Amino acid sequence: MKDSNWDLDLRDGLAGESKVADLLSLDTLEVKTDRRWRETGNIYIETECWYQVSQAWEPSGIRVTKATHWAYVLEDSVIIVPTYRIREMLWGDKVRPITCNIPPNPSRGYLVTPGTLLEYVRDAHNYEIQEHNEYEREKYG
Repeated sequence: MKDSNWDLDLRDGLAGESKVADLLSLDTLEVKTDRRWRETGNIYIETECWYQVSQAWEPSGIRVTKATHWAYVLEDSVIIVPTYRIREMLWGDKVRPITCNIPPNPSRGYLVTPGTLLEYVRDAHNYEIQEHNEYEREKYG
């Protein structure tokens, strides 16, 4: 017998609730706020900071975090993304490098729209599923 839409919706809803509970209980979640995102349409991903003590640019932000996920608070919404996905995205052409010259600690990083970030995560996930399916077909016929 085929599951009804209600059965499928319930199963998917319960799985979704479980996923949100898992994300909210992450031990290594770094939370970011970007006060200018609404004005610019971008979120800032820091990669380097100017350190007064060493008088040099040193890795910071996404390059040094130990967190498994980053959460971006955007008004009354939150985007939670695996850290490795953000790092992957920085190697592509969907982000714009920028230097943020706000004293006393200037920083360097990238600007990306929330939509572009979510699109990258979706596309990367879909690519991994496609690669896995192709591997399974080759392995098992």
